[in-house]
Amino acid sequence: MSDGRSRTLLWILIGGGAFFLFVLAVFTLVYLTLHAGGTDAGITAFGDRIGVVDLNGVILSPQPVVGQLKKFADDSSIKAIILHVNSPGGGVAASEEIYREVKRIRSEKKKRIVVSIETVGASGAYYVASASDKIYADQGSIVGSIGVIAQWVNYGDLLKWAKLKDVVIKTGEFKDTGNPSRDLTPNEQAYMQSLIDNMFGQFVQAVSEGRGLKFEDVKSIANGKVWTGEQAMSMKLIDSVGDFETVVADTAKSVGIKGEPTLVRPEKDRKTLMDLLLGDVSQFLPGREKMLEQQVGFYYLWK
Repeated sequence: MSDGRSRTLLWILIGGGAFFLFVLAVFTLVYLTLHAGGTDAGITAFGDRIGVVDLNGVILSPQPVVGQLKKFADDSSIKAIILHVNSPGGGVAASEEIYREVKRIRSEKKKRIVVSIETVGASGAYYVASASDKIYADQGSIVGSIGVIAQWVNYGDLLKWAKLKDVVIKTGEFKDTGNPSRDLTPNEQAYMQSLIDNMFGQFVQAVSEGRGLKFEDVKSIANGKVWTGEQAMSMKLIDSVGDFETVVADTAKSVGIKGEPTLVRPEKDRKTLMDLLLGDVSQFLPGREKMLEQQVGFYYLWK
């Protein structure tokens, strides 16, 4: 074989090998990224990891938060979980389900879970936070609003003006309690208040147990008010004043992680073909707050 052909073959082998290594490296990087649960640190995902779950906006459903918490709770490589909160609360039942999952992680999984309140951690969001190992908030964060609210619009006068009548056929006195076309009767008012009082008692009890405070002491401040993080600290509603970076550092230290931990976030929802074609249409859809006004319900919500 001539020297020219030998050199050509050698370069082909070197080029082919380099191309194979490049493809292998890209495949490995993609695989690690996809299986790291959306880590911020990508290829360092096999180090000491802390899961971060966001609780944002009005709470209308326990999902996806509960599902994300369960995934991190069952992952042995996740040493602790940070619930990053920026929410005014929301539905009673939805808030309670997230609260129970936080308690389950602590009691059954024995995994540390802390809350970092960003701008707002009020009402149902604070209900959830009270179940955690530790609550952090910034000095100017909004914290508290322990209470229950049920609210709707009475358009009875509008119906009269339009000469329309609301027709209801029911089987019991309280079946259409909260009918927006009329005022509540005295019995309905007492009935609704009894439900709210019961839910309020559950809220106060949860905060009392979670924060290690006396029931009566919590009840005495449970008037719907909110406080700054600085004020909440003095009232023992939070444990420490600090930003998210402080929470990460403290949490890593508390679970024995040395150095910078890898923060792992849940995988984002994949875009559909319609999303790609039309773009983000969320601004044209009714917000969660507006959706609350369309139905009678009970809410742990700061408004």
